[in-house]
Amino acid sequence: MDKHIQRLLNRISLVFAVAGTLALFHVFFSTSVSCSYPRHHPRLHDTLTLTLAHSPFPRSSCDASSRPALSPERRFSRIQSSRSWRNRVAALSSLFLRLRTAHLLSNSSRILCVFSGAGHEVAALRQSGVIDVTGVDLIDFPPLVSRADPHNLPFFDNVFDLGFSSGLAGALFPARFVGELERTVRKGGAVALVVERCGSEDEVASVKGLFRKSNLVEVSNVTLSGSEMTLIVMRVNGVPP
Repeated sequence: MDKHIQRLLNRISLVFAVAGTLALFHVFFSTSVSCSYPRHHPRLHDTLTLTLAHSPFPRSSCDASSRPALSPERRFSRIQSSRSWRNRVAALSSLFLRLRTAHLLSNSSRILCVFSGAGHEVAALRQSGVIDVTGVDLIDFPPLVSRADPHNLPFFDNVFDLGFSSGLAGALFPARFVGELERTVRKGGAVALVVERCGSEDEVASVKGLFRKSNLVEVSNVTLSGSEMTLIVMRVNGVPP
């Protein structure tokens, strides 16, 4: 009796295995056919093309596969033409004007921007006349930002006049991140950090404590793209405490 039951179970398992395999083949070939839009029906093809062109998000895997990938130049051009891009660049331009007034940067300065995102800081500095600006982040964003690890910057010591970042909150190892900024900025240069609004001296002291070879120059509250932030500027002296 047990042998008959075992044979029956084996047959049932075999039937389910065959059915599952056939189902997979059906899904595979159906998806391939459905993604091939017939060009011998111009009206249908034009309707599908128009729908894909005006839909902001793909509705299926076939929809996504039919969309041409944007080149880095076109992607950057679209972002650069947005209002949010212009507003943030304008806000950063005002912030950098404060640093100019304090004689911490000029058109001839060599500037490093870390955690640059899409490159707003780089764009703002170049628009103001600064030529030598380098932007880095974990993910590159051509043409303004190159890929580099903010905790292990691929630059020699003492090569920049100013290091700038608004991404301290995103650093996995804040002390290491700040140490890399200090290392790459020359003695007498400055490191400027934009952080969340510091409401007390203790919060400022916690950021200041990350520096090992710099003196505090300025602490001021600023508004960046509608957010209340604090600008902390340190001058690199090259001497550990």
